[in-house]
Amino acid sequence: MDVIIHRIRLHDGVDPARFEAWVRDVDYASCPRLPSVRAFGVQRVSTERDAPFHYFEIISVTASDAFSQDMKSEAFQGLAEAFDAMASVVGEMSGERVGPGYRAAS
Repeated sequence: MDVIIHRIRLHDGVDPARFEAWVRDVDYASCPRLPSVRAFGVQRVSTERDAPFHYFEIISVTASDAFSQDMKSEAFQGLAEAFDAMASVVGEMSGERVGPGYRAAS
């Protein structure tokens, strides 16, 4: 499984509450329409206007080439258009997880 991490900066004048509502109500809800996505989450870092970035997202995908295919879909293009109106990705890292990792039992 591959992991992609994006640092996100809101455009000037975009209310963090608006962005966060979109993430919760639209972005997360769209994940089932992207078959390569196995997990996705957005974390708030800072809402200070001058912060170098305001959020980061972690996307776990089956494979980077499968995610590239999903990025061409109509579902993804609609998400990208809405995202681009509010924010920009200002940094990206990606890699392959070493082993299954650790997750505490629920």
